[in-house]
Amino acid sequence: MHGARDGRAALTLAPRRWSTESLVDTPLQRTPLYEAHVKAGARMVPFGGWEMPVQYAGIIEEHRAVRNAVGLFDVSHMGEFELTGPHALDTLQRLTTNDVAALAVGQVQYSLLCYPRGTIVDDLTVYRLADDRFMLTVNAANIDTDWAYVNQYTGQGQGARWKNVSADTGLIAVQGPRAEALVCRLAAEDVAKIGYYRFARGVVAGIDALISRTGYTGEDGFELYAPAAATARLWAALLEAGRDDGAQPIGLGARDTLRLEMKYALYGNDIDDTTNALEAGLGWVVKPAKGEFIGREALEKVRREGVRRRLVGVEMVDKAVARHGYPVLTDGRRVGVVTSGSYGPSVDRYIAMAYVETALAAVGTALAVEVRGQAKAARVVRTPFHPPRVKKG
Repeated sequence: MHGARDGRAALTLAPRRWSTESLVDTPLQRTPLYEAHVKAGARMVPFGGWEMPVQYAGIIEEHRAVRNAVGLFDVSHMGEFELTGPHALDTLQRLTTNDVAALAVGQVQYSLLCYPRGTIVDDLTVYRLADDRFMLTVNAANIDTDWAYVNQYTGQGQGARWKNVSADTGLIAVQGPRAEALVCRLAAEDVAKIGYYRFARGVVAGIDALISRTGYTGEDGFELYAPAAATARLWAALLEAGRDDGAQPIGLGARDTLRLEMKYALYGNDIDDTTNALEAGLGWVVKPAKGEFIGREALEKVRREGVRRRLVGVEMVDKAVARHGYPVLTDGRRVGVVTSGSYGPSVDRYIAMAYVETALAAVGTALAVEVRGQAKAARVVRTPFHPPRVKKG
């Protein structure tokens, strides 16, 4: 999910998705790590209403640091909502597509918020903090939309109380094959015992944290939630303790290429309020058997009738970068659109995600992508493009 952008051999950054038109006269927000990024020489860009680092040393170098060693990401711009009360579970069952009742305390779940018409408000993670207490982590650009949405459908009180703790919460992702060893050295607890998509409360570098074995890279690692005021100290401690491991700060550019190699959807690119979970390949987080939830009826109709298009992985046969919004063609006819595309440093190929007509979604199907007026050969391939290496169990 969770919910950034673009790198390739020549590493020119497409300006298109780094800001939105609404940001033109809106002051950008800054995370608790803003000063640390500037001091480290990061190139800062607008992203979802925030001023964020797009790269430090370079996108390919940062990408490879995560795949081969360990990288640190500032994801403090993400939003966090807490929900408490005896009706908290029932509330989330109605709001989200996945089955929240299946969550044990200490477990995390990927899910969606949907509109009644079945399209996606946001993708998010749900944390079960206690029997009657939950936390939702939502995408930065959608914090206000999501906050209005959850309150519109539940209100306050009624046995379920919402609290927006986004401004009080910092979030650092520690990702890569050396992530576990790094966090183990700084944690008071044995974090190696935390399973994938599970979490524990603990202390890291002397700072109280929620230690979550989750991420957006396909590598093993953790996301560390900490008080906003302590996040800069935690960041500095992680970089210092990871120096011999090759720990590096990682910007949005490499975050984007890493998640693209996994075919992880990015809200605003691959999924949005015009797409539904089934065409996006997210039907596995839609659980109609659990009972009524917002969007259920519309999604069941789509399931019965079949999807008209599917989100697929595309590999460029011709050497070209397929960017967001580029048309996908067959025999000159437009049959789809690219949602994300880049050079994949770990696979050494130009790769993309695209919606195409369902009849053309099979692996091996020959396609073309229109790149600056020219049809460039491409094909549908299996995904993920790069095998995930998360720690199971």
